[in-house]
Amino acid sequence: MAVVSRSPFPASTILGYPRIGPRRELKRALESYWQGRSPVGELRAAGAGLREAAWRRLAALGLAGLPSNTFSLYDQVLDAAVMVGAVPDRYRGPVAEDVCFAMARGTGGLAPLPMTKWFDTNYHYIVPEIGPGTAFAFDGDKPLGEVRQARGLGLETRPVLVGPVTLLLAAQAAPGSPASFSPLDRLDDVLAVYERALVALAAEGVGWVQLDEPALVADRTPAELAAAGRAYERLGSLPGRPGLFVASYFGDLGAALPVLAGTPVEAIGLDLVRGAAGYAGPGALEGLGGKIVVAGVVSGRDVWRTDRGRALSALAALRGRAGQVVVSTSCSLLHVPYDAEREAGLDPWLRRRLAFADQKVAEVVELAALNARGATPPPTAPVMVPAREEVAEYPGRSPYEVRAAAQAGHLGLPELPTTTIGSFPQTGELRAARAALAAGELDRGAYEERVRAEIGRAIAVQERLGLDVLVHGEPERDDMVRYFAEHLEGFAVTRHGWVQSYGSRCARPPILHGPVSRPGPITVRWAEYARSLTDRPVKGMLTGPVTIVAWSFVRDDLPLREVVFQVADAVRAEVADLEAAGISIIQVDEPALRELMPLRREAQGSYLRWAVAAYRRATSVAGDRTQIHTHLCYSDAERILAAVDALDADVTTVESARSGERMLREPAVAGFRRGLGPGVYDIHSPRVPGVAEVEAALRRAVAALPAARVWVNPDCGLKTRTYEQVEEALANVVAAASRVRAGARG
Repeated sequence: MAVVSRSPFPASTILGYPRIGPRRELKRALESYWQGRSPVGELRAAGAGLREAAWRRLAALGLAGLPSNTFSLYDQVLDAAVMVGAVPDRYRGPVAEDVCFAMARGTGGLAPLPMTKWFDTNYHYIVPEIGPGTAFAFDGDKPLGEVRQARGLGLETRPVLVGPVTLLLAAQAAPGSPASFSPLDRLDDVLAVYERALVALAAEGVGWVQLDEPALVADRTPAELAAAGRAYERLGSLPGRPGLFVASYFGDLGAALPVLAGTPVEAIGLDLVRGAAGYAGPGALEGLGGKIVVAGVVSGRDVWRTDRGRALSALAALRGRAGQVVVSTSCSLLHVPYDAEREAGLDPWLRRRLAFADQKVAEVVELAALNARGATPPPTAPVMVPAREEVAEYPGRSPYEVRAAAQAGHLGLPELPTTTIGSFPQTGELRAARAALAAGELDRGAYEERVRAEIGRAIAVQERLGLDVLVHGEPERDDMVRYFAEHLEGFAVTRHGWVQSYGSRCARPPILHGPVSRPGPITVRWAEYARSLTDRPVKGMLTGPVTIVAWSFVRDDLPLREVVFQVADAVRAEVADLEAAGISIIQVDEPALRELMPLRREAQGSYLRWAVAAYRRATSVAGDRTQIHTHLCYSDAERILAAVDALDADVTTVESARSGERMLREPAVAGFRRGLGPGVYDIHSPRVPGVAEVEAALRRAVAALPAARVWVNPDCGLKTRTYEQVEEALANVVAAASRVRAGARG
């Protein structure tokens, strides 16, 4: 088989790099364009500048193999859908960027595509829509354009594409598809597009192409494994193609490894951090002879410095079993901040333990040099930190039916009660006040006056619109996890540690580095103040223990379960104090419940048992009259409905509008015994749904569930929207609920 002439695979590489910019330059460019304050040319120039800066930085750090096509204006899965032509006709238009943004955010009367989590990360991807009639066609402007841009700087790169199997497994069937149809049914047609991509890249002089297949580390059926084998046998047999590097990450390949090893691909990437246990068994790494193994020994998912001995042991185990061993990160560095050296405010002892993206690249380069010399680690005895044998249990709450009766008498809510998820818009004035406080330009008293004013505004808006259960709007917190981390012992927070969540949305995950405890109440005074402004019920708003841990960078010297239970005890104390302050509804959100779930089924049952136990530990202190709510969003919650029910919350609100109401189509939802609020409008889109649209969504909810158990709410919090959008949308929600109530009474 003839392949294009290419240089050897470099000794060091990474699977991807952050793309938002060290100072969130991409966020600002995107939002300026979306708001009509800058033309598309400025947005394109900003993207080009960020790509150039990233490549130059990686080269300066000494990295041998530079990836390209890892930058995206919104999402790499969306980019892959565009590359293969999977753009539904309703989104097509003359400006390429606007087509992508319409698919991601919606426009006018056009709803966006669904959004969900990228495997077990807090990164959200746009779910492609593929049907039997999707007309695939190669659009190579982006991958080819980035190769040319880098070459213009004197740098050769390796284009990174979402692999065809993962792309199809991540997609949803287009509306109107037969019930038996799966996007994977279109594999042969998509492979024809990937062949055209490889031919075009080879013609451009590209020597290597990376195809990301993280879907292969999850449980796959024999048919799906056969599809993967067929895909890479076909692509590997393409004459004149570049070398193929199939990257896997977030776990071990398991049964997929011999499938890939049996195809003509030259290089296979292994996650030797999260997949270490799976690759440690006898014979687990057999069959790699002659293959290049790209060894992911530097973690792309945490912020701790690499254990050099562990990494060298993993590299030594591969030498002799593979044709070449390349040192790499375990996955893309998209999931970590840029540079720990910028965090001058952290305690020096902690900062010395940290490695953000740039430090991890330096570790890859250093380990590659040691690997080239055949370095082996000194023998060391493994250090194990055992879990505590006993975990204190607490008495459970009364049966739900008892609680429901007590709450109905105490709260006096109408049928189909309306509420929101928690946050209200973070205004420019509020953000400016928070920045001034951090810079020492505004004292604490003046800042808290600003917060109280925002709470008053949120309460007044909700009362005027006629919502039944109010929220204080969360103006005191810029992030639902970071805010609690700032008030708990055992956490540190960063100043510049931004990580992309989706599109222009970024978060600064806290660093959980020590034993967790709660020195005192965190949210009580704000909930009490909001309650003093209204006669209607006001929810106390907390983040659940699983989510606080999932959305933090967590210490790696204790079992995760033990860390989550430490946080659960802190949340439990806050629930008790809110109840003592007279707050009758307390929402403890767990949007990361499914996200943290292991990808392999064999480990999922154990995880769900202790995750549910942690939630119940945190909330079981509440009395019968106190209504406990929880919220899950953008995480395919319908797949773990039994675990959601086991949380024993009195009311569960879930994202539904953005995902096409998949939750309501689950047969098990009819047997859900507690209150359930399927979201009736998508808050991640700037479009405002009309009354008829919300009413139709609500009627579908009451058709699937008894009206007495249905709550009416948006998909998620409102912090990313403007007050103008929020007031119009919530007015429509209240009007729709009134119409449906009237119909139910009639």
